[in-house]
Amino acid sequence: MVRFCLLATFLCFIHRGDSKEADCFPSEWFKSVSMSMKISKAGFHRDLQYSVQWSKIDHEVKALLVQQLPSGVYMDEYQLETLRRDTGLEVLLDSKVDVEAPEYLSSGFTVLVFLSGRREAAVPVHGRYHRPSASSKRVKVYLDPARLLLRSDQCRTARAGLHRVVVEAPCTFSNHSICSWTEILDLEDSGGVSLELPVADSSMLLTVCAGTVLTAVLSCVYLLRNIWKHGSF
Repeated sequence: MVRFCLLATFLCFIHRGDSKEADCFPSEWFKSVSMSMKISKAGFHRDLQYSVQWSKIDHEVKALLVQQLPSGVYMDEYQLETLRRDTGLEVLLDSKVDVEAPEYLSSGFTVLVFLSGRREAAVPVHGRYHRPSASSKRVKVYLDPARLLLRSDQCRTARAGLHRVVVEAPCTFSNHSICSWTEILDLEDSGGVSLELPVADSSMLLTVCAGTVLTAVLSCVYLLRNIWKHGSF
Protein backbone atom coordinates (compact mmCIF):
# COMPACT_ATOMS: atom_id res chain seq x y z
CA MET A 1 0.00 0.00 0.00
CA VAL A 2 2.88 2.39 0.81
CA ARG A 3 4.39 1.67 -2.60
CA PHE A 4 1.12 2.55 -4.34
CA CYS A 5 0.77 5.80 -2.37
CA LEU A 6 4.34 6.86 -3.17
CA LEU A 7 3.90 6.02 -6.84
CA ALA A 8 0.63 7.99 -7.04
CA THR A 9 2.40 10.97 -5.44
CA PHE A 10 5.28 10.80 -7.92
CA LEU A 11 2.89 10.64 -10.88
CA CYS A 12 0.97 13.66 -9.63
CA PHE A 13 4.16 15.73 -9.50
CA ILE A 14 5.69 14.68 -12.81
CA HIS A 15 6.76 17.88 -14.51
CA ARG A 16 8.08 18.99 -17.87
CA GLY A 17 10.52 21.79 -18.49
CA ASP A 18 14.00 22.85 -19.41
CA SER A 19 16.98 21.26 -17.69
CA LYS A 20 20.21 23.08 -16.95
CA GLU A 21 22.23 19.85 -16.82
CA ALA A 22 24.67 18.72 -19.49
CA ASP A 23 23.45 16.46 -22.28
CA CYS A 24 23.45 12.75 -21.54
CA PHE A 25 22.77 11.67 -25.14
CA PRO A 26 23.83 13.39 -28.38
CA SER A 27 20.98 15.20 -30.11
CA GLU A 28 21.46 13.13 -33.27
CA TRP A 29 21.21 9.92 -31.26
CA PHE A 30 17.57 10.58 -30.39
CA LYS A 31 16.65 10.17 -34.04
CA SER A 32 17.54 6.48 -33.75
CA VAL A 33 15.08 5.85 -30.91
CA SER A 34 11.87 4.03 -31.80
CA MET A 35 9.17 2.14 -29.95
CA SER A 36 6.40 -0.21 -31.02
CA MET A 37 3.62 -1.98 -29.16
CA LYS A 38 1.16 -4.68 -30.13
CA ILE A 39 -1.39 -7.05 -28.65
CA SER A 40 -0.87 -10.81 -28.88
CA LYS A 41 -3.07 -13.81 -28.03
CA ALA A 42 -6.87 -13.88 -28.18
CA GLY A 43 -9.88 -13.71 -25.89
CA PHE A 44 -9.92 -11.95 -22.54
CA HIS A 45 -6.32 -12.79 -21.62
CA ARG A 46 -3.70 -11.08 -23.80
CA ASP A 47 -0.08 -9.93 -23.77
CA LEU A 48 0.85 -6.30 -24.33
CA GLN A 49 4.18 -6.48 -26.15
CA TYR A 50 6.68 -3.63 -26.30
CA SER A 51 9.81 -3.24 -28.38
CA VAL A 52 12.26 -0.33 -27.98
CA GLN A 53 15.22 0.28 -30.28
CA TRP A 54 18.11 2.75 -30.42
CA SER A 55 21.54 2.92 -31.99
CA LYS A 56 24.75 2.01 -30.17
CA ILE A 57 25.97 4.38 -27.48
CA ASP A 58 28.91 4.27 -25.06
CA HIS A 59 26.95 4.07 -21.81
CA GLU A 60 24.09 1.97 -20.47
CA VAL A 61 20.60 3.24 -21.25
CA LYS A 62 17.71 2.68 -18.86
CA ALA A 63 14.19 2.80 -20.27
CA LEU A 64 10.85 3.31 -18.55
CA LEU A 65 7.47 2.92 -20.25
CA VAL A 66 4.52 4.83 -18.81
CA GLN A 67 1.29 3.23 -20.00
CA GLN A 68 -2.19 4.59 -19.32
CA LEU A 69 -4.81 1.81 -19.37
CA PRO A 70 -8.58 2.37 -19.70
CA SER A 71 -11.31 0.86 -17.54
CA GLY A 72 -11.93 -1.87 -20.13
CA VAL A 73 -8.78 -3.80 -19.18
CA TYR A 74 -6.79 -4.59 -16.05
CA MET A 75 -3.51 -6.07 -14.85
CA ASP A 76 -3.18 -8.49 -11.94
CA GLU A 77 -0.57 -7.34 -9.42
CA TYR A 78 -0.05 -10.91 -8.14
CA GLN A 79 0.57 -12.19 -11.66
CA LEU A 80 3.00 -9.31 -12.21
CA GLU A 81 4.87 -10.24 -9.03
CA THR A 82 5.18 -13.83 -10.24
CA LEU A 83 6.41 -12.50 -13.60
CA ARG A 84 9.02 -10.39 -11.81
CA ARG A 85 10.34 -13.40 -9.88
CA ASP A 86 10.40 -15.63 -12.97
CA THR A 87 11.74 -13.23 -15.60
CA GLY A 88 13.00 -10.14 -13.78
CA LEU A 89 10.53 -7.82 -15.57
CA GLU A 90 9.52 -5.05 -13.15
CA VAL A 91 6.04 -3.54 -13.47
CA LEU A 92 4.37 -1.08 -11.07
CA LEU A 93 0.70 -0.11 -10.87
CA ASP A 94 -0.24 3.32 -9.54
CA SER A 95 -3.26 2.01 -7.60
CA LYS A 96 -4.98 -1.11 -6.37
CA VAL A 97 -6.87 -2.89 -9.14
CA ASP A 98 -10.09 -4.84 -8.54
CA VAL A 99 -9.73 -7.77 -10.93
CA GLU A 100 -13.36 -8.88 -10.40
CA ALA A 101 -15.10 -5.58 -11.21
CA PRO A 102 -16.77 -5.12 -14.62
CA GLU A 103 -15.77 -2.32 -16.98
CA TYR A 104 -18.63 0.01 -16.01
CA LEU A 105 -17.66 -0.11 -12.31
CA SER A 106 -13.92 0.37 -12.89
CA SER A 107 -11.59 3.26 -13.65
CA GLY A 108 -8.39 3.60 -15.64
CA PHE A 109 -4.91 3.45 -14.10
CA THR A 110 -1.25 3.97 -14.94
CA VAL A 111 1.40 1.28 -15.38
CA LEU A 112 5.18 1.75 -15.16
CA VAL A 113 7.27 -0.84 -17.01
CA PHE A 114 10.97 -0.76 -16.08
CA LEU A 115 12.83 -2.41 -18.94
CA SER A 116 16.01 -2.74 -16.82
CA GLY A 117 18.51 -3.33 -19.61
CA ARG A 118 16.14 -5.16 -21.93
CA ARG A 119 14.58 -3.78 -25.09
CA GLU A 120 11.51 -6.01 -25.29
CA ALA A 121 8.80 -6.88 -22.79
CA ALA A 122 5.52 -8.79 -22.75
CA VAL A 123 3.11 -7.74 -19.99
CA PRO A 124 -0.11 -9.73 -19.39
CA VAL A 125 -3.29 -7.67 -19.69
CA HIS A 126 -6.87 -8.89 -19.23
CA GLY A 127 -10.19 -7.70 -20.62
CA ARG A 128 -13.04 -6.81 -18.28
CA TYR A 129 -16.65 -7.86 -18.73
CA HIS A 130 -18.68 -5.08 -20.34
CA ARG A 131 -22.33 -4.19 -19.91
CA PRO A 132 -24.60 -6.46 -22.04
CA SER A 133 -25.78 -4.92 -25.30
CA ALA A 134 -28.64 -5.64 -27.71
CA SER A 135 -26.92 -3.92 -30.65
CA SER A 136 -23.35 -5.21 -30.55
CA LYS A 137 -21.76 -8.57 -29.86
CA ARG A 138 -18.23 -7.20 -29.49
CA VAL A 139 -16.66 -4.06 -28.08
CA LYS A 140 -13.32 -2.51 -29.01
CA VAL A 141 -11.02 -1.25 -26.25
CA TYR A 142 -8.39 1.30 -27.30
CA LEU A 143 -5.00 1.61 -25.57
CA ASP A 144 -3.03 4.81 -26.04
CA PRO A 145 0.68 4.54 -26.95
CA ALA A 146 3.05 4.32 -24.01
CA ARG A 147 5.33 7.22 -23.09
CA LEU A 148 9.03 6.37 -23.39
CA LEU A 149 11.44 7.76 -20.78
CA LEU A 150 15.23 7.30 -20.92
CA ARG A 151 18.14 7.99 -18.59
CA SER A 152 21.60 6.72 -17.65
CA ASP A 153 23.42 6.44 -14.33
CA GLN A 154 26.70 7.20 -16.11
CA CYS A 155 25.84 10.72 -17.24
CA ARG A 156 23.45 13.56 -16.61
CA THR A 157 19.98 13.80 -18.06
CA ALA A 158 19.79 15.34 -21.51
CA ARG A 159 18.42 18.87 -21.77
CA ALA A 160 14.94 19.45 -23.11
CA GLY A 161 14.89 20.10 -26.84
CA LEU A 162 13.03 19.42 -30.03
CA HIS A 163 10.89 16.28 -29.64
CA ARG A 164 12.00 15.67 -26.06
CA VAL A 165 11.29 17.00 -22.58
CA VAL A 166 12.66 16.40 -19.08
CA VAL A 167 10.31 14.77 -16.58
CA GLU A 168 10.62 13.34 -13.09
CA ALA A 169 9.61 9.77 -12.35
CA PRO A 170 10.64 6.94 -10.00
CA CYS A 171 14.27 5.90 -10.45
CA THR A 172 13.71 2.19 -9.97
CA PHE A 173 11.09 -0.42 -9.25
CA SER A 174 11.76 -0.08 -5.51
CA ASN A 175 10.28 3.42 -5.83
CA HIS A 176 12.24 5.03 -2.97
CA SER A 177 13.42 8.05 -4.92
CA ILE A 178 12.77 10.00 -8.11
CA CYS A 179 15.08 10.83 -10.99
CA SER A 180 15.11 13.09 -14.01
CA TRP A 181 14.26 11.25 -17.23
CA THR A 182 14.23 12.34 -20.85
CA GLU A 183 10.84 11.69 -22.45
CA ILE A 184 10.95 11.11 -26.20
CA LEU A 185 8.06 12.72 -28.08
CA ASP A 186 6.64 11.94 -31.53
CA LEU A 187 8.21 8.50 -31.73
CA GLU A 188 8.01 6.54 -34.97
CA ASP A 189 5.81 3.41 -34.91
CA SER A 190 4.44 4.39 -31.50
CA GLY A 191 0.73 4.25 -32.33
CA GLY A 192 -1.75 2.81 -29.86
CA VAL A 193 -3.39 -0.59 -30.12
CA SER A 194 -6.88 -2.01 -29.60
CA LEU A 195 -8.48 -5.31 -28.71
CA GLU A 196 -11.97 -6.67 -29.27
CA LEU A 197 -13.88 -8.35 -26.47
CA PRO A 198 -17.17 -10.30 -26.62
CA VAL A 199 -20.24 -8.68 -25.07
CA ALA A 200 -23.28 -10.51 -23.70
CA ASP A 201 -26.51 -10.20 -25.72
CA SER A 202 -29.04 -8.36 -23.53
CA SER A 203 -31.92 -9.44 -25.82
CA MET A 204 -31.36 -13.01 -24.58
CA LEU A 205 -31.80 -12.05 -20.93
CA LEU A 206 -35.30 -13.52 -20.49
CA THR A 207 -34.37 -16.69 -22.37
CA VAL A 208 -31.24 -17.24 -20.29
CA CYS A 209 -33.07 -16.56 -17.01
CA ALA A 210 -35.94 -18.87 -17.95
CA GLY A 211 -33.54 -21.62 -18.98
CA THR A 212 -31.55 -21.25 -15.74
CA VAL A 213 -34.68 -21.40 -13.55
CA LEU A 214 -36.05 -24.37 -15.49
CA THR A 215 -32.77 -26.26 -15.15
CA ALA A 216 -32.67 -25.57 -11.40
CA VAL A 217 -36.28 -26.73 -10.93
CA LEU A 218 -35.76 -29.94 -12.93
CA SER A 219 -32.59 -30.69 -10.97
CA CYS A 220 -34.44 -30.28 -7.66
CA VAL A 221 -37.30 -32.51 -8.87
CA TYR A 222 -34.81 -35.18 -9.95
CA LEU A 223 -33.02 -35.10 -6.59
CA LEU A 224 -36.25 -35.18 -4.57
CA ARG A 225 -37.56 -38.07 -6.68
CA ASN A 226 -34.44 -40.14 -6.01
CA ILE A 227 -34.49 -39.28 -2.31
CA TRP A 228 -38.13 -40.32 -2.07
CA LYS A 229 -37.49 -43.49 -4.07
CA HIS A 230 -34.54 -44.69 -1.98
CA GLY A 231 -35.93 -43.40 1.30
CA SER A 232 -32.70 -41.86 2.55
CA PHE A 233 -30.42 -38.90 2.08
